[in-house]
Amino acid sequence: MAYAVDFDTVSTTGLETSPVAAALAGLRANEARYFQNKYAHRFVVEAAAEAAATVEWVHRILQTERKLTIASRPLEATAFQVENLRIAYVFYESGLSINVMYAVDDSKKRAVGFKLSDGMGVPEELAAKFKFARQKSKLAGTIRGSFFVIKGTY
Repeated sequence: MAYAVDFDTVSTTGLETSPVAAALAGLRANEARYFQNKYAHRFVVEAAAEAAATVEWVHRILQTERKLTIASRPLEATAFQVENLRIAYVFYESGLSINVMYAVDDSKKRAVGFKLSDGMGVPEELAAKFKFARQKSKLAGTIRGSFFVIKGTY
């Protein structure tokens, strides 16, 4: 079932099994606010099982580009296009959020971003490969993030 994320009233709907559900909900709401403000896009997620093609696309990019396999279970995902950007998000039970921003007409503007919810540790599969910078968010507390540039075509 699809869920339109409300950044005015943060809800853990769909994320209840996460040990950091409130922080992950804040992180999801922070992303929803960004896309509403920048692109007037309503951020709608669905259960990972219903968005299997999106989850598979993100996982294929991770595996092909960096030989990464995420240990945590995906809870929700979304995929959409705004302007020339194809965007996908996967939210994981551990509190991890992975996004892919993929410019359809510019191979130099393609990247994978990782965001860690407040209160979660750095996942083992990412700890040795990435450094995480901190940013503050009214909705999500302290978010730690990192990224890499996508080299291939997907």
